[in-house]
Amino acid sequence: MVFMKYVVIAAFVGIIGSLAAALVYMMRGGQSSEEEGAPPRKHMARALALRVGLSILLFVVVLVSYFMGWIQPTGLPLRP
Repeated sequence: MVFMKYVVIAAFVGIIGSLAAALVYMMRGGQSSEEEGAPPRKHMARALALRVGLSILLFVVVLVSYFMGWIQPTGLPLRP
């Protein structure tokens, strides 16, 4: 099914984007322009949690799609 290809591509783009956002937050080192007494933001943890959530969701979607017959494994042929 062609639709599933687009779903998988969109999920991979979201996963890579979330990972890139976590990298940006990590490289900033938690620096903010807010007052010094403010608690640190949790942007990097949220971005990584989103990445894990998207990865799990992608796995479940592929698994359900396989069991529903929407996708078929192509695999490599086995050699005796």
